Amino acid sequence: MSSIVTEQGILHYESIGRGQPIILLHGWINSWDVWRDMMINLANTKRYRVYALDFWGFGDSAKGSQSQTAAFQIDGYVNMVQQFMDSLGIQNAPIFGHSMGGTVALQISLTFPERVEKVALVGSPIIGRSLHPFLRMAGNRSIAKLVWRYPIMLHSIMRILLAKDSKKVRNMIYRDVQRTTIESFFLSIGDLRDTDLRNQLPKLNIPTLGIYGAKDKIVSPMNADLLKNGVKTVEVQVLDQSRHFPMTDEPKRFLQTVHSFLNNSSDDQVLQV
Repeated sequence: MSSIVTEQGILHYESIGRGQPIILLHGWINSWDVWRDMMINLANTKRYRVYALDFWGFGDSAKGSQSQTAAFQIDGYVNMVQQFMDSLGIQNAPIFGHSMGGTVALQISLTFPERVEKVALVGSPIIGRSLHPFLRMAGNRSIAKLVWRYPIMLHSIMRILLAKDSKKVRNMIYRDVQRTTIESFFLSIGDLRDTDLRNQLPKLNIPTLGIYGAKDKIVSPMNADLLKNGVKTVEVQVLDQSRHFPMTDEPKRFLQTVHSFLNNSSDDQVLQV
């Protein structure tokens, strides 16, 4: 277990391997652990040093307070990743993000392209309206407070959303939501709900990967088309048997796609659907 001290408190991260740095960012009400299998796989190649971060308000990172609302928003997490890279002396690196983490990775790539060698989005929203209606409602303070006051409501909604997911995914989410605060719960998803990066996509000039689950009900796979139509140098994979966690649903195909992307040095546009 490793951490650094940032302006907003402790930033927890896990790392493994030796070689080129790669940064992994998790999604809403999740933690670094969503990347565990991929971290081990990449480390075993003896080519990569893999870092998986916990966003402020999630996992084992600082939970902050109501006075630090900006810390739990997309731009706040962009700042968090920059502080992490500066602290460890990482000038630039490939950045992978799942769900909300992919939107953060995309925003970093658009705002500070010199810090990102390649960017990969896994089940990530380009536009907030592509989120499941419950996630959009969770960004409302009054609704979030009601759900937080009556945990049975949150658990019931999660059972509905995750009903067709694996036991591994369900157990992971049930565990991670207990390490989340109400502020990070509704502020992060509220900001994500209001995000729309479509008009900025043509400015992205670094190799980009999008992996989406065809059966994803949390974030619409239509975001794959937005990436494909908006980014110049992009590879898009839609995994037919996957939902919101393709790294768990189709691990072999997921890892093959990741390795192909990391090993591909071509600047030509590649489209795979």
